Amino acid sequence: MTTMNGSEKKSSPNWSGTAKLVVALLSSIIIIYLLYRFKDYLAPLLLSFLLAYLFHPLASFINRRFKIPWRVVSTLIFVLLFLIVMGLLTWGGISIVEQIQNLVNYLQTLIGDLPTFFADLSSKPLMIGKFEIDLSQFDMNSLWTQIQGVVEPMLANLGSLIGTIASGAATTVVGLIFIILIAYFIMIETGGVREDMFKLNIPSYEEDIRKLGTQISKIWNAFLRGQLIVIGITIFIYTILLSVLGVRYFFLLALLAGAARFVPYVGPFVAWTTYALVSLFQTNYFGVEPIVFALIVVGIAWVTDLMLDNFISPRVMSDALKVHPAAVLVMVFISASLFGFVGVLLSAPLLATLLLLSTYVFRKLMDQDPWEGLQTLPPPVSMKKSFKKIWNRILHLFRSKKKTDGKS
Repeated sequence: MTTMNGSEKKSSPNWSGTAKLVVALLSSIIIIYLLYRFKDYLAPLLLSFLLAYLFHPLASFINRRFKIPWRVVSTLIFVLLFLIVMGLLTWGGISIVEQIQNLVNYLQTLIGDLPTFFADLSSKPLMIGKFEIDLSQFDMNSLWTQIQGVVEPMLANLGSLIGTIASGAATTVVGLIFIILIAYFIMIETGGVREDMFKLNIPSYEEDIRKLGTQISKIWNAFLRGQLIVIGITIFIYTILLSVLGVRYFFLLALLAGAARFVPYVGPFVAWTTYALVSLFQTNYFGVEPIVFALIVVGIAWVTDLMLDNFISPRVMSDALKVHPAAVLVMVFISASLFGFVGVLLSAPLLATLLLLSTYVFRKLMDQDPWEGLQTLPPPVSMKKSFKKIWNRILHLFRSKKKTDGKS
């Protein structure tokens, strides 16, 4: 075997500035084309990374605590996850889809009955306690036309979506298997090191990549911990409230209240409208007019959302994502077109990640220090501390009320 001596060695020639520019432009065009061409696979891939990211701490704990090899732990976790998902789909999937379809059909029936309802409403005065309101002076036909124009398209789209889910059950199962498999392979390749999940080696940029990775990790930690806690609390509270009020489909409406937390402004409005429609055409044990009962339900929902926004969310989220709600609303529509329903759910952390990366790129282009003056996110608060803060706040409110009652 012969070896090359120093004089025979030839170093690889460096690219010129023009060559680098051409390669960068061509690479960008190819990447954008591939993203557009295979955009249907972006949402499953995003969910796979998210799933691996979520289960990594559990696998690390079992690996350290019981000294079980990493691949064995990862395999056991994802086999168990697969069995649970398949069991839930077999046991409850069809039933849930049928209940949602029944709710949509029920709402569509209510829409058909609204003209008669408004005609009856305007034909007699509305009694609220001792007060009498004459509704004949209002143009109920115009009001109904406006409500119909807003609600009917929404229900039609929702009904077609549920039908698509029901008819595409097999495709859904295949998609779930694909997501779980990709997440499993991502997990085992990390070897127990969470940072290796998004490992990227670029000479001279190791420190920048490490800092970006740390900040992105904090963004998604803040979202996953905070938002999921808030949604869980929302569903729990609304399940109790709506069931106590005697509202039909109370659990599905509670799930709607939880989903509405993902979409600022529009989400709560859609949820309140749905509560009103369901409450408007059912009996109630308060003995009040249907429209009064609907107003009571919507009013309680409004107060509940107000408390969640001002007492629960700030203490759980702590403004960790630092993004404006209006910007999140715009991002909802953009990410929905790219990732579908998954994009709606993850629009807030996607926006925060995009802002972080764009700030870094802009400062590098301007020859500025990308980290100077950058507001680093605080480490996420543990779930135990989050619930403890909420509980202490509730106790403080009750104690303050007792002291006030005692003085009076």
